[in-house]
Amino acid sequence: MDLEISTPALLFPAVSLLFLSYTNRFLHLAALVRKLHGHWLQDHEQGVQEQISNLRTRLILIRWMQLLGAVSLLLCVFSMLSIMTGYQPFAKGTFFFAVVIMSFSLASLVIEVVISGGALRILLKQMEEPR
Repeated sequence: MDLEISTPALLFPAVSLLFLSYTNRFLHLAALVRKLHGHWLQDHEQGVQEQISNLRTRLILIRWMQLLGAVSLLLCVFSMLSIMTGYQPFAKGTFFFAVVIMSFSLASLVIEVVISGGALRILLKQMEEPR
């Protein structure tokens, strides 16, 4: 079975949409970190420190999501170049690894989404505690 050039090309729209999503998540978290940093400088509240720890973990995951997505896209390009030059075994291998690495990027997204609920739980816990 030969790999056609349209097969790896199918990942291009998906990857660009994922990068848009990843970048939006990163920008939102960066703004939130700046805001929390200001609150922390004023109050040194424990809840703010918990949120900052949560955000640090999320930022690391988003960085991995972006890196793995970029590597996946690069492997798709190599796969397409291999198809155009007629080297099918390399094309199949690079496309296989592109899909595997993209799945790691998506798994990082799932983990980050789960962790993002932790920041909201911290805020809700703070609001429930009597002052």
